[in-house]
Amino acid sequence: MVDKKNSLVETSDVLKQNLQKLDVLTKRFVTVVQKKKSLNPGLQGPGQDLTITASAAYWQNMTKNPYKILEHQVEFWGKTLQNMVDAQHAFLAGDTSTLGSKQKDARFENPLWNTNPYFNFVKNQYLQSSDLIKSTARNIDGLPEREKKRLIYFTDQIVEMMAPTNFLGTNPDALELALDTNGQSLIDGLENLIADLEANDGELIVRLADDKAFEVGKNLGTQAGKVVYRNNLLELIQYSPKTENVFEIPLVIFPPWINKFYILDLKKQNSLISWLVSKGYTVFVVSWVNPDESYSEIGMDDYITDGYLQVIQVVKSITARQQINAIGYCIGGTALGLTLAYLNKTQDSSVRAATFFTTLTDFAQQGEFSPFLQNDFIDAIEEEVSKSGILKSFIMARTFSFLRSTDLIYSPAIKSYMMGQTPPAFDLLYWNGDGSNLPGKMAIEYLRGLCQKNGFYSGEFEVNRTPVALDNICIPIFAIGCETDHIAAWKDSYRGIQLMGSKEKKFILAESGHIAGIINPPDKNKYGYYLNQDLTLNSESWRKKASYLSGSWWPEWEKWVKFYSGSQVEARKEGSKSYPPLSDAPGSYVLKKS
Repeated sequence: MVDKKNSLVETSDVLKQNLQKLDVLTKRFVTVVQKKKSLNPGLQGPGQDLTITASAAYWQNMTKNPYKILEHQVEFWGKTLQNMVDAQHAFLAGDTSTLGSKQKDARFENPLWNTNPYFNFVKNQYLQSSDLIKSTARNIDGLPEREKKRLIYFTDQIVEMMAPTNFLGTNPDALELALDTNGQSLIDGLENLIADLEANDGELIVRLADDKAFEVGKNLGTQAGKVVYRNNLLELIQYSPKTENVFEIPLVIFPPWINKFYILDLKKQNSLISWLVSKGYTVFVVSWVNPDESYSEIGMDDYITDGYLQVIQVVKSITARQQINAIGYCIGGTALGLTLAYLNKTQDSSVRAATFFTTLTDFAQQGEFSPFLQNDFIDAIEEEVSKSGILKSFIMARTFSFLRSTDLIYSPAIKSYMMGQTPPAFDLLYWNGDGSNLPGKMAIEYLRGLCQKNGFYSGEFEVNRTPVALDNICIPIFAIGCETDHIAAWKDSYRGIQLMGSKEKKFILAESGHIAGIINPPDKNKYGYYLNQDLTLNSESWRKKASYLSGSWWPEWEKWVKFYSGSQVEARKEGSKSYPPLSDAPGSYVLKKS
């Protein structure tokens, strides 16, 4: 009896302490919310036109075929009634054998979802409602294809948001943990929530990784090298050689400027940069600046002229060679394509061969980004950048996250805010949250001129007042698409490569997604790839006739790039008399947070 009494006292003390913490946390929460700056409503959801168009199409469908819609409703009512009968039977008779669900869903792994009548009813009703809502959106006739895709996307987002796991009262995992910890898990979760709000000026950006576990230059981006050139847009890093001799022609990597370059040098075990240096390549990498409001008038021409073209000249000077080989990743690849087309138009042969990592150059389909590339969103972005001068990184990060909302928003939020867990020490997720802003002018030129107007395909996009087109790219190229890429869909990437004018083209389809498909070192033997030399086929036929090869695609590509890298020469020191080293890698630009 004494032990029980002491236990109750201890529990009461813990609850009392937590209630005191709750008062402090509530004040912090109110303070950070009050300081939050309002965001353009156009960035929060689709314009009213979509709702009006979809509603009109729905009622038109109902008028034409009311029995079809009534049939769906009657079926839904029947399943709802059966759910209620099963729940009542389980409550009254204590028999849970009729509960459960044949649908497998990772969100509902807790046994209570199948054995507790309340949770089982909530789960089944949600899944059935989800099926009805999603099928209704998918079966509406009379909508333009692009509008129908948007309707389906935003409908799916609402369904995901309303999952019972996203609410404390209907999440058995969170409730059980709260009871076991006397509410400590909820206090910890509230602290995590407020910390994330405070870190982002009131915007809720779910922290995916423990940011205290990593430091760029300490345990990320540690490959030895020197910054050998710097201007207002970039720092150019030349990596220290690991071999006595190196290939004659240097290799220059142009990463995307939406994120930081160290995705290619996370740690030694999966560093593409380290692997290339160990193979005898003189590797240069561009580290882009993280722009602030003073960069508002920097456009695509600036990135190509002061970025790509300038870097090419600097590398040629440092290595005393007339040509380089280049790699472009994502938007870094798109801009590389524009640069190659411009070089061709100006009869400049500085680039011998080029590689594209998950790159879009033909935006006809727009892929999963289609919902965000229509005028309502782009108009709102244009209005936002006209005020701030930049497209802030959290806007892009949030957009990317909503393309995989369960994995990148709701599941991490549940663990962090409802269960009080510290985000994992995961280097890739840390990098994912370390984004960069975009200059306002460049962002609009990219969204309007390339994404919406598809100007590179049509030949209407200009570089330094020179129109360029995909068929202007005529040097040997190698491209890698990723099978489950939700940012640069491989079929769209493949189509752009097909349209290039190069006589020698090679395309590989890597397993996995936008990052894991590229960062796939050979010694891990994690993902394989597909290879087909016939690029005249459409994407479906190419995939069906492709050969599957296990293991990393890196050796396959390295064999190709070696052919264009010339003979061996004595390993080069970093920099030159004209371009002496300025600082150690990874430089200073990569350290600037948004």
